[in-house]
Amino acid sequence: MSADGPWTVFRIFLRLGLTSFGGPVAHLGYFRSEFVTRRGWLGERAYADLVALCQFLPGPASSQVGMALGLTRAGYAGALAAWAGFTLPSALLMILFAQGLSHAAPLGALHGLKVAAVAVVAQAVWGMARTLCADGRRVGIMVAAACGTLAVPSAWGQVGVILAAAGAGLVLLGTPAACPTDPVAVPVGRRTGALWLAVFLILLAGLPLLAHVLPNHGVAMIDAFFRAGSLVFGGGHVVLPLLRAEVVPLGWVGDDRFLAGYGAAQALPGPLLTFAAFLGASMTTPPGGWVGGVICLLAVFAPSFLLVAGALPFWQALRGNRRAQAGLAGINAAVVGLLLAALYHPVWTGGVTGPPDFALAVVALAALTVWRLPPWLVVAGCGCAGWLGSYTFA
Repeated sequence: MSADGPWTVFRIFLRLGLTSFGGPVAHLGYFRSEFVTRRGWLGERAYADLVALCQFLPGPASSQVGMALGLTRAGYAGALAAWAGFTLPSALLMILFAQGLSHAAPLGALHGLKVAAVAVVAQAVWGMARTLCADGRRVGIMVAAACGTLAVPSAWGQVGVILAAAGAGLVLLGTPAACPTDPVAVPVGRRTGALWLAVFLILLAGLPLLAHVLPNHGVAMIDAFFRAGSLVFGGGHVVLPLLRAEVVPLGWVGDDRFLAGYGAAQALPGPLLTFAAFLGASMTTPPGGWVGGVICLLAVFAPSFLLVAGALPFWQALRGNRRAQAGLAGINAAVVGLLLAALYHPVWTGGVTGPPDFALAVVALAALTVWRLPPWLVVAGCGCAGWLGSYTFA
């Protein structure tokens, strides 16, 4: 077990939760910069393996990666600390927005933060490619993964790309005689992992029955948001139709208010899934307000914790298998391709809308890669530049 305790994990992730603008792909770039490059908590291969695992699991991938990092660093308390630190800022703002106490940031500043995400993701793609795509075959897998992701822009398309990359790794890269892996301490045994997975399945199947037998609005809320968090692949944006189908037809939240909250969530740092806190706080039937916001927030993220804690011990064993290492090498190259595709769309297409944006992105990238400034400072600088330059949303 690492010397870093839950409080240290919480402080680091709280800072990331305050500065990580740009959506889940940008979050992965911030995490890599903080935990691979700066702190050395794990190596490049281990981080790519972890990202690939969380792409397979239902739920918000960036939040799951954060939980896994906290779990491997400081146990269960570390996983909860990572989630709380990363989620707390945007969750509080979403509940305040639902209560009518929000304070909108200038549009130019928000667009500057989008441009900062371009630099952060570009740095992550370049750094990971240098390590994980060291030969022509891996570069080919990376390029094919990027093209496939852009051709089939869906969560299932990403899963298909990763599966195809695993097969390509087995065929093209062969079985290594001795392929070193970055060691990662997973403080969860296989039996315990199987127990967490069983709890997940029991809740997924049992909560609808409980909501039917016990007609209580609080139980119905937990059931609806747990199910939405369990069935979403591809990140926070994909959960939009699931959540709308749960809350709007039943009259829990009006459609106009639903869309207003979703728009506000995209202007905030941290995970988009904190939109659930807004919906809980906006409920027309008690419990609403702060209590409803907390209930829905916990319910929608609970599947992510259960799946990460359940899958990690089996993932760690898989990484030690030589045949699996060849498949993982292909997957690692594909992960770089996924990030490369996301760098183009939505990060580049949403952030760079003209020459001033391009110039700001180049300066931000130089600040990260050449001048070695911390990402939070670069993000803040881009926000100020966007405000001063009167940037607007694309």
